[in-house]
Amino acid sequence: MRLLILATCLAGLGMVPPALANTPLRDVPRITEGIIAAGIAYEIGRVCDDIGVRWLRGVNFLYSLERHAVTLGYSEAEVEAFVDSKAEQDRLEAIARARLADKGAVVGQPATYCAVGRAEIAARSQIGQLLR
Repeated sequence: MRLLILATCLAGLGMVPPALANTPLRDVPRITEGIIAAGIAYEIGRVCDDIGVRWLRGVNFLYSLERHAVTLGYSEAEVEAFVDSKAEQDRLEAIARARLADKGAVVGQPATYCAVGRAEIAARSQIGQLLR
């Protein structure tokens, strides 16, 4: 999975006022949890042929994360640095993979990803809202 594929959509985040926030973006739960959820949804859609990703909804969701970062006062440079950071990409991807495994997804067994996807859709979770 390349969580970065979805996070790259955040790379276009711009026109952000000077930062007022002192907390690193990596420590803002709404941002990191959102990226993780989007990455999990992307991976489920990539592996499970029966479930697709709602791309427009996903892009809108990622832009909502951008708007949230803006309201917190993060600069364009801070957001881009976070999104472009290989260390952050690896960290968030590892979290997403671990959560997928905790939910029952097994690498090499697409049916397990489908089961996780169906459960997320039924639960109307953030992950499920990004799937169809």
